[in-house]
Amino acid sequence: MNALDLARTAYATPGTPARTLRGIEYDLFARVTHRLKASLARGRSDFGLLAQALHENRQLWAALASDVAEPGNQLPGPLRAQLFYLYEFTEQHSAKVLEGSGSPEVLIDINTAVMRGLRSEGRTP
Repeated sequence: MNALDLARTAYATPGTPARTLRGIEYDLFARVTHRLKASLARGRSDFGLLAQALHENRQLWAALASDVAEPGNQLPGPLRAQLFYLYEFTEQHSAKVLEGSGSPEVLIDINTAVMRGLRSEGRTP
């Protein structure tokens, strides 16, 4: 099979549907949340895993906060404010988890709630 045949085959039959931004966001939250859960299961015995999971979660929330802070963001103002607040909370609580005075469970719960919202938006009840 030559390159032209491969191209025709690739475009003739849709394999995987195009992913939406919402789907990509969901997948990112799912991956990070899975890592947080894994670190919770291991306990403080694997501090490196915990620190890495918290770092990835912070990066995700920082990117989200940056996006909702953009003037052209199309989300409603109150939702943007809530998401930015959750970013700030995540930053502060992550520091508490790292110092041993907090649990990653709260962060897992927040991420899970966001994932539920990403999954349900656009569906009719």
